[in-house]
Amino acid sequence: MDVIVGRTVTLVLVDRAGQPLGVLPPVAVPLPWWQEVSDVVAAVQARDGVEVQILRLLHGSGRGTVGGEVTYLAQLTGNPPIALAPAEVDLSPQPHRAPYAQPGGPADSVRWALAALAALGTPGATARQQRTWNLSAIWRLDAAGTPVAWLKQVPAFFAHEPAVLRLVGSVAPGLVPPLLASGAHGRMLLAHVPGADGYGAGADVCARIARAFHPVQAHFAGRVDDLLAAGLPDRRPAVEPFARVAAPYLDEIAGLRELIDDLPRRLAEVAACGLPPTLVHGDLHPGNARVGAGRPVLMDWGDATIGHPAYDILRLTGDLPEDDAEALVAAWALRWRRDVPGSDPMRAVRLMRPVAALRAALVYADFLVAIEPTERPYHAADVPERLGAAVAAAGR
Repeated sequence: MDVIVGRTVTLVLVDRAGQPLGVLPPVAVPLPWWQEVSDVVAAVQARDGVEVQILRLLHGSGRGTVGGEVTYLAQLTGNPPIALAPAEVDLSPQPHRAPYAQPGGPADSVRWALAALAALGTPGATARQQRTWNLSAIWRLDAAGTPVAWLKQVPAFFAHEPAVLRLVGSVAPGLVPPLLASGAHGRMLLAHVPGADGYGAGADVCARIARAFHPVQAHFAGRVDDLLAAGLPDRRPAVEPFARVAAPYLDEIAGLRELIDDLPRRLAEVAACGLPPTLVHGDLHPGNARVGAGRPVLMDWGDATIGHPAYDILRLTGDLPEDDAEALVAAWALRWRRDVPGSDPMRAVRLMRPVAALRAALVYADFLVAIEPTERPYHAADVPERLGAAVAAAGR
């Protein structure tokens, strides 16, 4: 089994105005995932005595976007206490750059979050940067050494996330993290949720997530107008978007052309199974849940859309052993048969397996056109990989 080691990180520093200051010597950090930056901030503070805010990825080489050598742009707080190597970097504006990836952007967002938290009765908190990439920036807010809240900031294409949190929270209190405040530029202040992220969790946790989420999907089944009014994107399965994302790969991926040509028939059969469109989380895996003794708390609703309910159960069970996945899908289908008499959820799942992979390819393709070029390595390989997975699923 491959052993994942950390990264060797180089920081190109700028001041608040975006003027280049120079380059710090490379530093080794243990976490391999490029979007995780808490250990980068801590490492350069310990070694060089500097405080930085990581703005964005400049370039990297690794196993995909894991490990290897990575260079980020970072804003320095104060003056550098050490000599810096000259900086050679393209700092030209980009139309798709997120506000939190701009010099001064993180500081402005942290000030907003600390002020909002103080207004709610918790003054004097401190902020620790945790993650930044094209899909979000995350800061942990501590008071007296204890996490009390999280600042999350998302790009414009995820701007509906606060509305989704309010919507789900109104139907299932406690199923989502409490939204303490929301603001401009995709900012959210979320209450800290005890527990642990469920990465790698097995069938028991996935079953708890499925049971907890089903009443929400059942509530919103057919309530498309309510979901549209909340700003959710309409991503009900349709041939044209899938055909568009597949078009550049039709001659490269064997079987893809046949899958796309067959989509009108397949989607008509999906519709005949009788499950109504509803709220779809969009990335419902156990790592997006806080897990403790009680009901799981579902996180990261930026991918939420209007769509087919099978998307979420397929995502939730996708990494489980086959027998465990089949049992969870069967339990899911039983709940839907009770809620929608005459429907055929099991057939819908079978038909939707390749469609779910096509949806993922479409999501990644949409990311690629909405983010700046240096961030595209995060998602570039995902589009053909998911298209290939769709062909494989169609053959099952």
